[in-house]
Amino acid sequence: MKSYTPLKMIHAGRYRRCFDTLMPSVQQDVMQRMERLTNEERQWCDDGNYGHLCNILPTLAIDGALAATGMPADKRLQFLSENMWAALNPKPMQRLARLPFFVPLMKKVVPFGFRKGSGRGWRYVWHLDTDSRNEFHFECTECLYKHIFLQHGVLERFGPMFCHADIINYGELPFTDFIRTQTLCQGGKLCDFRFVRHRKNEHWQRSRSI
Repeated sequence: MKSYTPLKMIHAGRYRRCFDTLMPSVQQDVMQRMERLTNEERQWCDDGNYGHLCNILPTLAIDGALAATGMPADKRLQFLSENMWAALNPKPMQRLARLPFFVPLMKKVVPFGFRKGSGRGWRYVWHLDTDSRNEFHFECTECLYKHIFLQHGVLERFGPMFCHADIINYGELPFTDFIRTQTLCQGGKLCDFRFVRHRKNEHWQRSRSI
């Protein structure tokens, strides 16, 4: 079982660097809020969800601690989103996308990784047998982020922030268009993920995914 302790979760997530910039009193408040949130959300705390909860629970805890200092909601959202997005690194995926077998590789790696890194609160539909060699698509029909953010009344604030992380990670892949028309956290019935590979010298227009 993964160690669901506040400081270890902070260090394992996307807010590790920004946490160190907070005042000690705010850090202490964050730790106390993390402790409470971990107990409240115990039903989701399995090994598969650990990586997700290392980002979800600190979002709620830091937001609450900053609110207690009097910081307005829009400033808190800006602080959290900028720091969370800054922790992303799309370059490894962009390098992989240059490989000619990138899409077949995705078809093997992504389902395996999602099975390992998704616990209670997730459900996917895969289309591995029907896609062509140059296309890979799947749907997420149940999302842990929606479960928790909806419960805490912050889905409209933080759902789109995390959905945008996929745009950062996949939105500029070489030769590959990332297409997503809806997400559960932004009012959709599901999250649709589609990767379409184009020929090296082909002229194509990148989709404007949400």
